[in-house]
Amino acid sequence: MKIPAALTIAGSDSGGGAGIQADLKTFAALGVHGTSAITAVTAQNTRGVSDYLELPLDIVRAQIDAVVEDLSPVAAKTGMLASPEIIEVVAIAIEELQITNLVVDPVMVAKGGAKLLRDEAVAGLRERLIPLASIITPNLPEAEVLLGRRIATREERERAVAELLALGCGAVVLKGGHAGGPAADVFFDGEQLVWLEAERVPTGNTHGSGCTFSAAIAAGLALGLPLLPAVEEAKRFVTGAIANALEIGHGHGPVNPMWCLQAAAPPE
Repeated sequence: MKIPAALTIAGSDSGGGAGIQADLKTFAALGVHGTSAITAVTAQNTRGVSDYLELPLDIVRAQIDAVVEDLSPVAAKTGMLASPEIIEVVAIAIEELQITNLVVDPVMVAKGGAKLLRDEAVAGLRERLIPLASIITPNLPEAEVLLGRRIATREERERAVAELLALGCGAVVLKGGHAGGPAADVFFDGEQLVWLEAERVPTGNTHGSGCTFSAAIAAGLALGLPLLPAVEEAKRFVTGAIANALEIGHGHGPVNPMWCLQAAAPPE
């Protein structure tokens, strides 16, 4: 059985709800072989991140090299990169290995509030990695950090995606989960500006939703979908993952990337 491979370059979540773990579940659920390059190991659960350790730069690069030279991932995504040095190593690898269909999720803060990106790493993210991306997937707080200003209204969000696109990426989807009302994201690729709306699911169990969304976009690209359809399918997928989130732990429970497989399973 031949299926495409996708690569996630991100941190490990010991609680299994976000990061590498969420990405690999999402790839598997969508019919893509998941590969990984772990940038950091976190100690976390549904209540938050208590500590993390960045992996040595040579190990980060070696993982990427090993995956690309044998498994030839068709698409890739980044998540937690933590430091300017890791960002630089990842950017160089992407350039040298000609990794395409890159989804950059500019992870900065965990669901529980812990910082996952050093302040001094924001410039590297903006200047080195974003220009290599086919699409970036910031939430509103992340977009505000990247642009250095507040983003509140619908009109401000539309201006923001244009400014983010000017950083050099191929497209932007600005997520609206932190805003009120429907769960509305805005996509812009320089030609098409499209609002993607879904009914907001009334739950606090949204841990891993951003990782799942960006991984689903990467999976769609690996399967050959054009960019906007890949985003639209990812929006549908993450909405289902949130609606079927897991009641586990004592904090923000994880979304459920396996929901579509469980829904399709025959009743016992």
